[in-house]
Amino acid sequence: MKRLRYSLLFCASLIALSGCDDGFADLNKNPYSLTSINPGLLFSNAQRLTFPGSWEGEQTIVQQFVNAYNTGATAAFNFNEDNNTFNISRWDGAYNGPVKLLEQVISLVKNDPARSNLYNQVRIWRAYNFMTLVDTYGDVPYSQAGKAFLEGNFYPKYDKDQTIYEDLYNEIKTATAALDPSKELVKEDILFGQSATAAVQVAQWKKLGNSLLLRLGMRYSKLDPNKAKSIVQEAFNGGVVQANSDNAVIAFTSTYNNQLNNGPRTQNPYFYYLAEPFVNYLKTNGDPRLKYISGKYADPNQVLALTPDTTSANQVGFPVGYDQTSVLKYADYKGTKGTGQNYSQLNYSVFGSALAPVFYVTNAQTKLLLAEAAFRGWLSGLSGAQTAQQYYDAGVKASMDEYSLFPNVPNPAIPASSQVSYLTRPNIAYSDSKALELINTQYWVASLGNGGESFANFRRSGFPVLKPNSYNNNLQGGFVRRFAYPNEESARNSASYQEAISRIGTDNLTTRVFWDKP
Repeated sequence: MKRLRYSLLFCASLIALSGCDDGFADLNKNPYSLTSINPGLLFSNAQRLTFPGSWEGEQTIVQQFVNAYNTGATAAFNFNEDNNTFNISRWDGAYNGPVKLLEQVISLVKNDPARSNLYNQVRIWRAYNFMTLVDTYGDVPYSQAGKAFLEGNFYPKYDKDQTIYEDLYNEIKTATAALDPSKELVKEDILFGQSATAAVQVAQWKKLGNSLLLRLGMRYSKLDPNKAKSIVQEAFNGGVVQANSDNAVIAFTSTYNNQLNNGPRTQNPYFYYLAEPFVNYLKTNGDPRLKYISGKYADPNQVLALTPDTTSANQVGFPVGYDQTSVLKYADYKGTKGTGQNYSQLNYSVFGSALAPVFYVTNAQTKLLLAEAAFRGWLSGLSGAQTAQQYYDAGVKASMDEYSLFPNVPNPAIPASSQVSYLTRPNIAYSDSKALELINTQYWVASLGNGGESFANFRRSGFPVLKPNSYNNNLQGGFVRRFAYPNEESARNSASYQEAISRIGTDNLTTRVFWDKP
Protein backbone atom coordinates (compact mmCIF):
# COMPACT_ATOMS: atom_id res chain seq x y z
CA MET A 1 0.00 0.00 0.00
CA LYS A 2 2.85 2.32 0.93
CA ARG A 3 4.62 1.57 -2.40
CA LEU A 4 1.40 2.40 -4.30
CA ARG A 5 1.06 5.71 -2.43
CA TYR A 6 4.64 6.69 -3.39
CA SER A 7 4.00 5.69 -7.00
CA LEU A 8 0.90 7.88 -7.14
CA LEU A 9 2.78 10.81 -5.61
CA PHE A 10 5.61 10.39 -8.14
CA CYS A 11 3.17 10.38 -11.07
CA ALA A 12 1.40 13.41 -9.71
CA SER A 13 4.74 15.20 -9.47
CA LEU A 14 5.53 14.41 -13.07
CA ILE A 15 2.14 15.76 -14.19
CA ALA A 16 2.66 18.89 -12.15
CA LEU A 17 6.14 19.44 -13.56
CA SER A 18 4.90 18.81 -17.05
CA GLY A 19 2.12 21.33 -16.59
CA CYS A 20 4.50 23.96 -15.19
CA ASP A 21 6.88 23.54 -18.13
CA ASP A 22 4.62 25.56 -20.39
CA GLY A 23 6.44 28.93 -20.62
CA PHE A 24 9.06 27.89 -18.05
CA ALA A 25 12.01 28.58 -20.37
CA ASP A 26 10.70 32.03 -21.26
CA LEU A 27 9.99 32.81 -17.64
CA ASN A 28 13.59 32.03 -16.66
CA LYS A 29 15.27 34.14 -19.35
CA ASN A 30 17.15 37.17 -18.05
CA PRO A 31 15.56 40.13 -19.88
CA TYR A 32 18.77 42.11 -19.34
CA SER A 33 21.25 39.53 -20.64
CA LEU A 34 23.41 40.36 -23.64
CA THR A 35 22.36 38.37 -26.69
CA SER A 36 24.25 40.31 -29.36
CA ILE A 37 26.79 43.12 -29.60
CA ASN A 38 27.67 45.76 -32.13
CA PRO A 39 31.10 44.68 -33.43
CA GLY A 40 31.93 48.33 -34.03
CA LEU A 41 32.01 48.86 -30.28
CA LEU A 42 34.51 46.04 -29.90
CA PHE A 43 36.64 47.84 -32.49
CA SER A 44 36.41 51.10 -30.52
CA ASN A 45 37.64 49.35 -27.41
CA ALA A 46 40.46 47.65 -29.30
CA GLN A 47 41.64 51.03 -30.56
CA ARG A 48 41.43 52.59 -27.11
CA LEU A 49 43.40 49.72 -25.55
CA THR A 50 46.16 49.63 -28.18
CA PHE A 51 49.45 49.81 -26.31
CA PRO A 52 51.79 52.65 -27.39
CA GLY A 53 54.75 51.59 -25.26
CA SER A 54 55.89 52.44 -21.76
CA TRP A 55 58.12 55.03 -20.17
CA GLU A 56 60.10 52.38 -18.30
CA GLY A 57 60.25 50.17 -21.38
CA GLU A 58 61.09 51.44 -24.85
CA GLN A 59 61.44 55.11 -23.89
CA THR A 60 64.09 54.08 -21.33
CA ILE A 61 65.97 51.89 -23.81
CA VAL A 62 66.26 54.80 -26.26
CA GLN A 63 67.40 57.09 -23.43
CA GLN A 64 64.52 59.53 -23.30
CA PHE A 65 63.35 58.58 -19.82
CA VAL A 66 64.65 56.80 -16.72
CA ASN A 67 63.58 55.43 -13.37
CA ALA A 68 66.58 56.56 -11.32
CA TYR A 69 65.86 54.38 -8.29
CA ASN A 70 67.06 50.81 -7.97
CA THR A 71 64.89 49.11 -5.37
CA GLY A 72 65.40 45.64 -6.81
CA ALA A 73 61.89 45.39 -8.21
CA THR A 74 62.51 48.51 -10.32
CA ALA A 75 65.72 47.18 -11.88
CA ALA A 76 64.86 46.63 -15.53
CA PHE A 77 65.91 48.27 -18.77
CA ASN A 78 67.20 51.25 -16.77
CA PHE A 79 69.89 48.97 -15.35
CA ASN A 80 70.21 46.47 -18.23
CA GLU A 81 68.19 43.84 -16.39
CA ASP A 82 65.87 41.21 -17.86
CA ASN A 83 62.83 41.86 -15.64
CA ASN A 84 59.65 39.97 -16.45
CA THR A 85 57.43 42.69 -15.01
CA PHE A 86 58.61 45.06 -17.72
CA ASN A 87 59.03 42.48 -20.51
CA ILE A 88 55.35 41.55 -20.43
CA SER A 89 53.97 45.07 -20.87
CA ARG A 90 53.41 44.90 -24.62
CA TRP A 91 52.63 41.19 -24.65
CA ASP A 92 49.83 41.54 -22.13
CA GLY A 93 48.81 44.90 -23.53
CA ALA A 94 48.24 43.35 -26.96
CA TYR A 95 47.12 39.77 -26.41
CA ASN A 96 44.86 40.49 -23.44
CA GLY A 97 43.23 43.45 -25.14
CA PRO A 98 43.22 44.51 -28.81
CA VAL A 99 44.21 41.20 -30.40
CA LYS A 100 41.33 39.10 -29.08
CA LEU A 101 38.86 41.94 -29.61
CA LEU A 102 39.97 42.40 -33.22
CA GLU A 103 39.80 38.65 -33.89
CA GLN A 104 36.27 38.63 -32.52
CA VAL A 105 35.23 41.52 -34.78
CA ILE A 106 36.70 39.77 -37.81
CA SER A 107 34.73 36.62 -37.01
CA LEU A 108 31.51 38.67 -36.82
CA VAL A 109 31.83 40.82 -39.93
CA LYS A 110 34.15 39.02 -42.35
CA ASN A 111 31.28 37.72 -44.44
CA ASP A 112 28.94 40.68 -43.99
CA PRO A 113 29.06 42.95 -47.08
CA ALA A 114 27.24 45.68 -45.15
CA ARG A 115 30.20 45.98 -42.78
CA SER A 116 33.07 45.62 -45.24
CA ASN A 117 34.68 48.93 -44.29
CA LEU A 118 34.70 47.96 -40.62
CA TYR A 119 36.25 44.63 -41.56
CA ASN A 120 39.08 46.28 -43.50
CA GLN A 121 39.74 48.96 -40.89
CA VAL A 122 40.06 46.18 -38.32
CA ARG A 123 42.53 44.33 -40.54
CA ILE A 124 44.72 47.43 -40.78
CA TRP A 125 44.61 48.06 -37.03
CA ARG A 126 45.31 44.40 -36.36
CA ALA A 127 48.37 44.69 -38.59
CA TYR A 128 49.55 47.67 -36.56
CA ASN A 129 49.30 45.65 -33.34
CA PHE A 130 51.09 42.60 -34.70
CA MET A 131 53.79 44.71 -36.32
CA THR A 132 54.70 46.18 -32.95
CA LEU A 133 54.61 42.73 -31.33
CA VAL A 134 57.07 41.38 -33.90
CA ASP A 135 59.27 44.46 -33.54
CA THR A 136 59.36 43.91 -29.78
CA TYR A 137 59.78 40.14 -29.43
CA GLY A 138 60.54 38.56 -32.82
CA ASP A 139 58.61 35.31 -33.33
CA VAL A 140 55.17 35.59 -31.70
CA PRO A 141 51.76 33.88 -31.85
CA TYR A 142 50.02 35.22 -34.94
CA SER A 143 48.01 32.82 -37.10
CA GLN A 144 46.44 31.16 -34.04
CA ALA A 145 46.49 34.15 -31.69
CA GLY A 146 43.43 35.64 -30.01
CA LYS A 147 41.23 32.66 -30.86
CA ALA A 148 40.86 30.85 -27.55
CA PHE A 149 37.16 31.70 -27.37
CA LEU A 150 36.53 31.24 -31.08
CA GLU A 151 38.43 28.02 -31.65
CA GLY A 152 39.37 26.73 -28.20
CA ASN A 153 43.09 27.11 -28.91
CA PHE A 154 44.71 28.15 -25.64
CA TYR A 155 48.26 27.27 -26.70
CA PRO A 156 48.91 29.06 -30.01
CA LYS A 157 52.03 28.36 -32.00
CA TYR A 158 54.63 31.06 -32.57
CA ASP A 159 54.99 32.13 -36.20
CA LYS A 160 58.33 33.25 -37.60
CA ASP A 161 58.79 37.01 -37.40
CA GLN A 162 59.75 37.36 -41.05
CA THR A 163 56.78 35.24 -42.13
CA ILE A 164 54.44 37.42 -40.09
CA TYR A 165 55.82 40.54 -41.73
CA GLU A 166 55.21 39.07 -45.17
CA ASP A 167 51.59 38.39 -44.25
CA LEU A 168 51.20 41.86 -42.70
CA TYR A 169 52.36 43.35 -45.99
CA ASN A 170 49.58 41.50 -47.80
CA GLU A 171 47.00 42.30 -45.13
CA ILE A 172 47.72 46.03 -45.15
CA LYS A 173 47.85 46.22 -48.92
CA THR A 174 44.65 44.28 -49.60
CA ALA A 175 42.66 45.78 -46.72
CA THR A 176 43.60 49.30 -47.78
CA ALA A 177 42.63 48.62 -51.39
CA ALA A 178 39.31 47.06 -50.34
CA LEU A 179 38.08 50.12 -48.42
CA ASP A 180 35.07 51.42 -50.34
CA PRO A 181 33.73 55.00 -50.18
CA SER A 182 30.33 53.77 -51.36
CA LYS A 183 29.98 51.48 -48.34
CA GLU A 184 29.22 52.22 -44.69
CA LEU A 185 30.56 55.00 -42.47
CA VAL A 186 32.01 53.30 -39.38
CA LYS A 187 30.85 55.69 -36.70
CA GLU A 188 32.38 53.63 -33.89
CA ASP A 189 35.89 54.25 -35.25
CA ILE A 190 37.69 56.40 -32.65
CA LEU A 191 40.23 57.73 -35.14
CA PHE A 192 38.07 59.00 -37.99
CA GLY A 193 34.52 58.06 -37.08
CA GLN A 194 33.50 61.71 -36.86
CA SER A 195 33.99 62.12 -40.60
CA ALA A 196 31.03 63.64 -42.42
CA THR A 197 30.80 60.83 -44.97
CA ALA A 198 32.10 57.34 -45.60
CA ALA A 199 34.15 58.73 -48.49
CA VAL A 200 36.04 61.06 -46.15
CA GLN A 201 36.63 58.32 -43.61
CA VAL A 202 37.78 55.85 -46.24
CA ALA A 203 40.24 58.41 -47.62
CA GLN A 204 41.71 58.82 -44.12
CA TRP A 205 42.04 55.09 -43.60
CA LYS A 206 43.65 54.58 -47.00
CA LYS A 207 46.29 57.16 -46.06
CA LEU A 208 46.78 55.45 -42.71
CA GLY A 209 47.11 52.03 -44.35
CA ASN A 210 49.67 53.28 -46.86
CA SER A 211 51.63 55.09 -44.16
CA LEU A 212 51.78 51.90 -42.13
CA LEU A 213 52.95 50.12 -45.28
CA LEU A 214 55.66 52.78 -45.69
CA ARG A 215 56.79 52.13 -42.11
CA LEU A 216 56.86 48.39 -42.75
CA GLY A 217 58.86 48.87 -45.93
CA MET A 218 61.47 51.01 -44.19
CA ARG A 219 62.06 48.22 -41.65
CA TYR A 220 63.74 46.29 -44.49
CA SER A 221 66.30 49.06 -45.15
CA LYS A 222 69.27 47.01 -43.88
CA LEU A 223 67.96 43.50 -44.46
CA ASP A 224 66.86 43.95 -48.06
CA PRO A 225 67.21 47.49 -49.51
CA ASN A 226 65.63 46.51 -52.83
CA LYS A 227 62.55 45.14 -51.09
CA ALA A 228 62.41 48.25 -48.91
CA LYS A 229 62.53 50.46 -51.98
CA SER A 230 59.76 48.52 -53.71
CA ILE A 231 57.37 48.63 -50.75
CA VAL A 232 58.13 52.28 -50.01
CA GLN A 233 57.40 53.27 -53.60
CA GLU A 234 54.18 51.25 -53.53
CA ALA A 235 53.05 52.97 -50.33
CA PHE A 236 53.96 56.39 -51.69
CA ASN A 237 52.05 55.77 -54.91
CA GLY A 238 49.00 54.71 -52.92
CA GLY A 239 48.89 57.99 -51.02
CA VAL A 240 50.19 58.44 -47.48
CA VAL A 241 49.31 60.79 -44.62
CA GLN A 242 49.55 64.39 -45.82
CA ALA A 243 48.58 66.57 -42.86
CA ASN A 244 48.22 66.46 -39.09
CA SER A 245 44.48 66.06 -39.55
CA ASP A 246 45.34 62.60 -40.93
CA ASN A 247 47.14 61.53 -37.75
CA ALA A 248 46.13 58.31 -36.03
CA VAL A 249 45.74 59.87 -32.59
CA ILE A 250 43.54 59.06 -29.61
CA ALA A 251 42.43 61.80 -27.23
CA PHE A 252 41.67 61.18 -23.56
CA THR A 253 39.33 62.58 -20.93
CA SER A 254 39.04 62.67 -17.17
CA THR A 255 37.06 59.42 -17.45
CA TYR A 256 39.39 57.65 -19.89
CA ASN A 257 42.92 58.67 -18.92
CA ASN A 258 46.14 58.37 -20.82
CA GLN A 259 47.40 55.09 -19.32
CA LEU A 260 50.96 55.72 -20.51
CA ASN A 261 51.30 58.63 -18.07
CA ASN A 262 49.42 57.22 -15.10
CA GLY A 263 52.40 55.36 -13.61
CA PRO A 264 54.92 58.22 -13.41
CA ARG A 265 52.21 60.68 -12.40
CA THR A 266 50.75 58.74 -9.50
CA GLN A 267 53.21 56.11 -8.22
CA ASN A 268 56.31 57.56 -6.59
CA PRO A 269 56.80 60.39 -9.09
CA TYR A 270 60.20 61.19 -7.56
CA PHE A 271 61.57 57.97 -9.09
CA TYR A 272 61.10 59.23 -12.66
CA TYR A 273 63.16 61.69 -14.75
CA LEU A 274 63.90 62.57 -18.32
CA ALA A 275 67.20 61.12 -19.49
CA GLU A 276 70.27 63.27 -19.99
CA PRO A 277 70.87 62.52 -23.73
CA PHE A 278 67.31 63.53 -24.60
CA VAL A 279 67.24 66.73 -22.56
CA ASN A 280 70.70 67.71 -23.76
CA TYR A 281 69.69 67.32 -27.40
CA LEU A 282 66.59 69.47 -27.01
CA LYS A 283 68.25 72.06 -24.78
CA THR A 284 71.48 72.43 -26.75
CA ASN A 285 69.59 72.99 -29.98
CA GLY A 286 67.04 75.42 -28.57
CA ASP A 287 64.13 73.11 -29.30
CA PRO A 288 60.83 74.92 -28.61
CA ARG A 289 59.16 71.58 -27.74
CA LEU A 290 61.26 71.26 -24.59
CA LYS A 291 59.02 73.46 -22.41
CA TYR A 292 56.03 71.23 -23.13
CA ILE A 293 57.94 68.03 -22.45
CA SER A 294 60.15 68.87 -19.50
CA GLY A 295 59.81 70.57 -16.13
CA LYS A 296 61.59 70.86 -12.80
CA TYR A 297 59.57 70.67 -9.61
CA ALA A 298 60.35 72.09 -6.16
CA ASP A 299 59.49 68.63 -4.83
CA PRO A 300 59.73 65.80 -7.39
CA ASN A 301 57.17 63.77 -5.44
CA GLN A 302 54.47 66.47 -5.60
CA VAL A 303 54.23 66.88 -9.35
CA LEU A 304 50.44 67.08 -9.44
CA ALA A 305 50.30 69.84 -6.82
CA LEU A 306 53.10 72.09 -8.10
CA THR A 307 53.77 74.20 -11.17
CA PRO A 308 56.92 73.12 -13.01
CA ASP A 309 59.78 75.39 -13.98
CA THR A 310 59.95 74.98 -17.75
CA THR A 311 62.78 77.43 -18.41
CA SER A 312 65.00 75.74 -20.97
CA ALA A 313 68.28 76.76 -19.31
CA ASN A 314 67.21 75.07 -16.06
CA GLN A 315 66.42 71.65 -17.55
CA VAL A 316 68.86 68.85 -16.72
CA GLY A 317 68.40 65.18 -17.59
CA PHE A 318 69.34 62.36 -15.23
CA PRO A 319 72.52 60.57 -16.41
CA VAL A 320 72.05 57.14 -17.99
CA GLY A 321 73.72 54.24 -16.20
CA TYR A 322 73.38 55.58 -12.67
CA ASP A 323 71.01 55.00 -9.78
CA GLN A 324 70.21 57.00 -6.66
CA THR A 325 73.43 55.87 -5.00
CA SER A 326 76.00 55.67 -7.80
CA VAL A 327 74.96 59.09 -9.13
CA LEU A 328 76.55 60.64 -6.06
CA LYS A 329 79.88 60.00 -7.77
CA TYR A 330 78.79 61.45 -11.11
CA ALA A 331 81.09 64.32 -12.05
CA ASP A 332 78.28 66.80 -12.66
CA TYR A 333 75.82 65.56 -10.04
CA LYS A 334 73.10 68.15 -9.36
CA GLY A 335 72.14 66.93 -5.89
CA THR A 336 68.78 66.21 -4.35
CA LYS A 337 65.66 68.32 -4.22
CA GLY A 338 62.73 67.76 -1.89
CA THR A 339 62.21 64.01 -1.66
CA GLY A 340 63.90 63.28 -4.99
CA GLN A 341 66.65 64.28 -7.38
CA ASN A 342 67.40 67.77 -8.72
CA TYR A 343 66.68 66.79 -12.32
CA SER A 344 64.01 67.39 -14.96
CA GLN A 345 60.85 65.33 -15.03
CA LEU A 346 57.98 65.17 -17.47
CA ASN A 347 55.91 68.33 -17.62
CA TYR A 348 52.82 66.80 -16.02
CA SER A 349 50.67 69.73 -17.08
CA VAL A 350 51.28 69.01 -20.76
CA PHE A 351 53.07 65.94 -22.11
CA GLY A 352 52.76 63.98 -18.89
CA SER A 353 49.11 64.91 -18.33
CA ALA A 354 46.37 62.34 -17.89
CA LEU A 355 44.66 64.17 -20.77
CA ALA A 356 47.62 64.03 -23.15
CA PRO A 357 46.82 62.41 -26.51
CA VAL A 358 48.61 59.30 -27.80
CA PHE A 359 49.87 59.29 -31.39
CA TYR A 360 50.28 56.01 -33.29
CA VAL A 361 50.99 56.94 -36.94
CA THR A 362 51.62 60.59 -37.72
CA ASN A 363 52.24 63.08 -40.45
CA ALA A 364 55.56 63.96 -38.80
CA GLN A 365 56.79 60.36 -38.77
CA THR A 366 55.60 59.80 -42.32
CA LYS A 367 57.31 62.93 -43.65
CA LEU A 368 60.57 61.97 -41.96
CA LEU A 369 60.44 58.44 -43.42
CA LEU A 370 59.81 59.96 -46.83
CA ALA A 371 62.79 62.27 -46.26
CA GLU A 372 65.00 59.22 -45.74
CA ALA A 373 63.48 57.42 -48.72
CA ALA A 374 64.02 60.47 -50.93
CA PHE A 375 67.61 60.78 -49.73
CA ARG A 376 68.23 57.11 -50.54
CA GLY A 377 66.75 57.57 -54.02
CA TRP A 378 63.88 55.19 -53.33
CA LEU A 379 61.11 57.44 -54.61
CA SER A 380 60.44 58.13 -58.26
CA GLY A 381 58.04 60.66 -59.67
CA LEU A 382 58.79 63.39 -57.12
CA SER A 383 57.88 66.98 -57.92
CA GLY A 384 60.31 69.84 -57.45
CA ALA A 385 59.11 70.46 -53.90
CA GLN A 386 59.40 66.82 -52.86
CA THR A 387 63.06 66.64 -51.87
CA ALA A 388 64.64 65.07 -48.82
CA GLN A 389 65.06 68.51 -47.28
CA GLN A 390 61.47 69.51 -47.95
CA TYR A 391 60.20 66.34 -46.32
CA TYR A 392 62.60 66.77 -43.40
CA ASP A 393 61.54 70.36 -42.73
CA ALA A 394 57.86 69.44 -43.08
CA GLY A 395 58.28 66.53 -40.66
CA VAL A 396 59.85 68.69 -37.97
CA LYS A 397 57.15 71.34 -38.36
CA ALA A 398 54.41 68.73 -38.22
CA SER A 399 55.83 67.36 -34.97
CA MET A 400 55.81 70.83 -33.44
CA ASP A 401 52.23 71.43 -34.57
CA GLU A 402 51.09 68.29 -32.73
CA TYR A 403 51.59 70.05 -29.41
CA SER A 404 48.50 72.18 -29.97
CA LEU A 405 46.47 69.04 -29.11
CA PHE A 406 47.95 68.79 -25.62
CA PRO A 407 46.29 70.34 -22.57
CA ASN A 408 47.41 73.76 -21.33
CA VAL A 409 49.05 74.67 -24.64
CA PRO A 410 48.19 77.66 -26.87
CA ASN A 411 47.28 77.29 -30.51
CA PRO A 412 49.60 77.46 -32.33
CA ALA A 413 51.78 75.70 -29.80
CA ILE A 414 54.92 76.80 -31.63
CA PRO A 415 54.65 79.78 -34.01
CA ALA A 416 55.76 79.29 -37.60
CA SER A 417 58.56 81.82 -37.12
CA SER A 418 60.02 79.76 -34.28
CA GLN A 419 59.82 76.62 -36.39
CA VAL A 420 61.68 78.24 -39.27
CA SER A 421 64.30 79.62 -36.91
CA TYR A 422 64.86 76.22 -35.34
CA LEU A 423 65.39 74.61 -38.76
CA THR A 424 68.27 77.02 -39.47
CA ARG A 425 70.26 76.11 -36.35
CA PRO A 426 73.71 74.60 -37.09
CA ASN A 427 73.01 71.10 -35.74
CA ILE A 428 69.45 71.00 -37.09
CA ALA A 429 69.56 72.47 -40.61
CA TYR A 430 69.34 69.77 -43.26
CA SER A 431 72.45 68.68 -45.11
CA ASP A 432 73.03 65.66 -47.32
CA SER A 433 76.27 64.85 -45.48
CA LYS A 434 74.37 64.23 -42.22
CA ALA A 435 70.96 63.39 -43.66
CA LEU A 436 70.36 60.00 -42.05
CA GLU A 437 71.44 61.19 -38.62
CA LEU A 438 69.40 64.41 -38.82
CA ILE A 439 66.26 62.69 -40.08
CA ASN A 440 66.28 59.80 -37.64
CA THR A 441 67.24 61.89 -34.63
CA GLN A 442 64.22 64.06 -35.34
CA TYR A 443 62.18 60.85 -35.68
CA TRP A 444 63.35 60.00 -32.14
CA VAL A 445 61.95 63.30 -30.88
CA ALA A 446 58.77 63.08 -32.96
CA SER A 447 58.04 59.58 -31.59
CA LEU A 448 58.22 60.52 -27.92
CA GLY A 449 55.20 58.88 -26.27
CA ASN A 450 55.10 56.14 -28.91
CA GLY A 451 57.78 53.95 -27.40
CA GLY A 452 57.33 51.03 -29.75
CA GLU A 453 58.16 53.18 -32.74
CA SER A 454 61.04 55.00 -31.00
CA PHE A 455 62.62 51.65 -30.15
CA ALA A 456 62.09 50.12 -33.60
CA ASN A 457 63.46 53.06 -35.56
CA PHE A 458 66.49 53.42 -33.27
CA ARG A 459 67.45 49.80 -33.99
CA ARG A 460 66.70 50.12 -37.69
CA SER A 461 68.57 53.36 -38.31
CA GLY A 462 71.23 53.42 -35.59
CA PHE A 463 70.26 56.99 -34.73
CA PRO A 464 70.42 59.00 -32.61
CA VAL A 465 74.01 58.24 -31.70
CA LEU A 466 73.82 57.12 -28.07
CA LYS A 467 76.34 55.67 -25.66
CA PRO A 468 75.45 52.22 -24.26
CA ASN A 469 74.21 52.10 -20.69
CA SER A 470 77.31 51.25 -18.62
CA TYR A 471 75.55 50.43 -15.33
CA ASN A 472 76.84 46.85 -15.75
CA ASN A 473 78.05 44.59 -18.55
CA ASN A 474 74.83 42.59 -18.92
CA LEU A 475 74.49 43.71 -22.55
CA GLN A 476 78.19 43.28 -23.40
CA GLY A 477 78.55 46.97 -24.11
CA GLY A 478 75.58 47.12 -26.47
CA PHE A 479 71.91 48.00 -26.35
CA VAL A 480 68.68 46.13 -25.70
CA ARG A 481 67.60 44.68 -29.08
CA ARG A 482 64.31 43.00 -28.05
CA PHE A 483 62.16 42.16 -25.03
CA ALA A 484 62.40 38.65 -23.60
CA TYR A 485 59.25 36.53 -23.71
CA PRO A 486 57.04 36.53 -20.60
CA ASN A 487 58.03 33.88 -18.05
CA GLU A 488 54.50 32.51 -18.14
CA GLU A 489 54.93 31.42 -21.76
CA SER A 490 57.69 28.94 -20.95
CA ALA A 491 55.42 27.32 -18.37
CA ARG A 492 51.94 27.52 -19.90
CA ASN A 493 52.71 27.31 -23.61
CA SER A 494 55.95 25.40 -23.32
CA ALA A 495 55.94 23.44 -26.60
CA SER A 496 55.28 26.55 -28.72
CA TYR A 497 57.75 28.59 -26.69
CA GLN A 498 60.53 26.01 -27.06
CA GLU A 499 59.95 25.80 -30.81
CA ALA A 500 60.33 29.57 -31.08
CA ILE A 501 63.54 29.51 -29.03
CA SER A 502 64.97 26.84 -31.32
CA ARG A 503 64.59 29.33 -34.19
CA ILE A 504 65.58 32.68 -32.66
CA GLY A 505 68.35 31.47 -30.35
CA THR A 506 68.67 32.72 -26.78
CA ASP A 507 65.62 34.34 -25.24
CA ASN A 508 67.37 37.42 -23.91
CA LEU A 509 67.63 41.18 -24.44
CA THR A 510 70.41 41.09 -27.05
CA THR A 511 68.92 38.65 -29.59
CA ARG A 512 67.85 40.56 -32.72
CA VAL A 513 64.55 40.42 -34.60
CA PHE A 514 64.83 39.49 -38.26
CA TRP A 515 65.11 42.99 -39.74
CA ASP A 516 67.58 44.29 -37.10
CA LYS A 517 70.89 43.77 -38.85
CA PRO A 518 74.22 45.17 -37.54
